[in-house]
Amino acid sequence: MSWTDERVELLKKMWGEGQSASQIAKELGGVTRNAVIGKVHRLGLSNRSSGAAAPDAAKTEAKAKPAAKPKAEAKAKPAKPAVEPAAAPAAAARPAPTPARKAIIPAGQPLPPQPSANEISPEALAKVNEVEKKAKKLTLLELTERTCKWPVGDPATDDFWFCGLPVQPGKPYCEAHVGVAFQPMSSRRDRRR
Repeated sequence: MSWTDERVELLKKMWGEGQSASQIAKELGGVTRNAVIGKVHRLGLSNRSSGAAAPDAAKTEAKAKPAAKPKAEAKAKPAKPAVEPAAAPAAAARPAPTPARKAIIPAGQPLPPQPSANEISPEALAKVNEVEKKAKKLTLLELTERTCKWPVGDPATDDFWFCGLPVQPGKPYCEAHVGVAFQPMSSRRDRRR
């Protein structure tokens, strides 16, 4: 099935009249409801100018809300008096704060500064430095269940590798890297003070 000019015009006409996507699909024949919805969005018709479906949906919503409201009121009665009508518009005018998101770093870009080395005990760092001298320097494809998966270096360079030494039971890393990765909570708190 292809979207001919005639079929597109019929779609636009029926959509403008408020017909549902299922009704339009049935009338056109050879297309699914989802195909009609997709075409409507590609044509930019998603906002209906007028229609019969919108009032029906509003009636259904209005019927559903009152039934649910008494249960909610019975469960939790407000301890404080309701907001005065004069204060309500001011609260509604303020936009809701948007949560801060971490920036996505594109591949090949340098990583942001990582936690400083002073957060890790000097003994653990010395142990890691010694172990990395003995590391097998495996690639991603060479890793197994029994090899340490601690990454070393910048993934965007050719000098990137994984430790590859035998792992501790139940952990993804060797003994030295477990000491760095899994620190007790209290010792991390103490170092920050």
